[in-house]
Amino acid sequence: MEAAVVRCLPGEPKLTISFCLGESQKHMLRDQDEALGKVLTRISNTIAKNHTKAKKSKKNRDQEPSEAAEPAVVKLFFRGDEVPDTLPNSKAWQDGAVLQVGEVKYNIQRNAPTFTTAELPVSLMAGFPVCPKLEVEFGNLQDCEFMWFKENSTNTRLKLHCTPKDGNRSGRSKELVSEGAVEAGPGVCTCDNRHAYTSKVAEWPVVRVVSYNILADIYAQTDLSKTVLYPYCAPYALQLDYRQNLIKKELAGYNADIICLQEVDKGVFVDSLTPALDAYGLDGVFRLKEKQHEGLATFYRRSKFRLLSRHDIMLSEALMSDPLHSELLEKVSENRDLKDKILQRSTSLQVTVLEDLMKPGRKVCVANTHLYWHPKGVVQLLGETAVPQQHADWSSSGPEETCCMELISTFPPLLSACGQPAYTNYVGGFHGCLDYIFIQPESMQVEQVIPLPSHQEVTTYKALPSVAHPSDHIALVCDLRWNP
Repeated sequence: MEAAVVRCLPGEPKLTISFCLGESQKHMLRDQDEALGKVLTRISNTIAKNHTKAKKSKKNRDQEPSEAAEPAVVKLFFRGDEVPDTLPNSKAWQDGAVLQVGEVKYNIQRNAPTFTTAELPVSLMAGFPVCPKLEVEFGNLQDCEFMWFKENSTNTRLKLHCTPKDGNRSGRSKELVSEGAVEAGPGVCTCDNRHAYTSKVAEWPVVRVVSYNILADIYAQTDLSKTVLYPYCAPYALQLDYRQNLIKKELAGYNADIICLQEVDKGVFVDSLTPALDAYGLDGVFRLKEKQHEGLATFYRRSKFRLLSRHDIMLSEALMSDPLHSELLEKVSENRDLKDKILQRSTSLQVTVLEDLMKPGRKVCVANTHLYWHPKGVVQLLGETAVPQQHADWSSSGPEETCCMELISTFPPLLSACGQPAYTNYVGGFHGCLDYIFIQPESMQVEQVIPLPSHQEVTTYKALPSVAHPSDHIALVCDLRWNP
């Protein structure tokens, strides 16, 4: 018996009825409080109309007109009894009912598990993970069934047969076919040797943490990027689809428990990273920077952590509104140009509070941010809790934007878990350490730091990004152990 799917939710004025009639798929949108008889009549008239059209198409128009087809018998049954025509749609279309259309019968599936989104990535590369974008309604992705196929031809394509399920209850299957053929990968990537250290998920009480600026597409595709910043990089390797394959492979291979990403395009978070990392057991939150097309993303392993709260802070707004920063605001306000420059920036702080599921009650506060350039003063503030008045960073933007004051942190000294590598950013005209993971040593200790790619690996294609590395930054990866 064929299936007819009915979607009907309390509080919504309409319901939908979807079924295959002949060779066409029918989708009917009807009022929930409408009498059943009107829907059945509409189905019957549609069949008669289609039948008449089919007859006419077989005859010459100069012959006598065809007789109108008689309406088909259309009835709805539930538990063997015919459902009254006067019953409203919301009550008539029950799960397990049977719709009879002429000689054909349909099993009614009310609010059956349904894929509302089912897409394969546009770009597929051999040796790289393929993570479809899937969203299911009235079902559970963990229960769904998936079967992969590949064409054995010169231009190999992938096919995915997926069935939405909720426990033992199944919905209508979908078949997805990749738009393009599977392409050859770049060969050895800069992350391959690093993955040897992260082949398994860290065992509690160890937590693996990643911080990675993945280079927003909006910055990779500018004329400045292609001609000045990254002229050495092959144009195809700057394309988003290509770089996303490398990013997803790299992140998946780290088997991390907490991932902090910077320069994340909103579309990349929603359409690429979320479905990809969900497949590896991670959930994520996103913060789009004000007046920007990119932002911050934090992912956490749901088997180890539970999200307690999230807080998005725009630093310029905090400076203006939080009394904690009144002294700094007063000092900054003495220089109008400097104050205006600070207030124009969209620098944000994404704070995610997680609870350790292995030890309920223990919490970790993950602060993810992407600050503007000169990091030395910030590193000193976090590591030594103070920045002196004469620190060089106070005048790093020139004498017209100088602000000299002693700055004291209210936090205890933090430890740079990965130390200070020679560089975490390597482009044609610059290299230096711009990325850090800071921890509170009273709560966590460094178990291991995953070695960065060798200088030879970084410079194989002159600099970053390259065909073997998707960003101008290098990911920091370390294993941290909870203190008892």
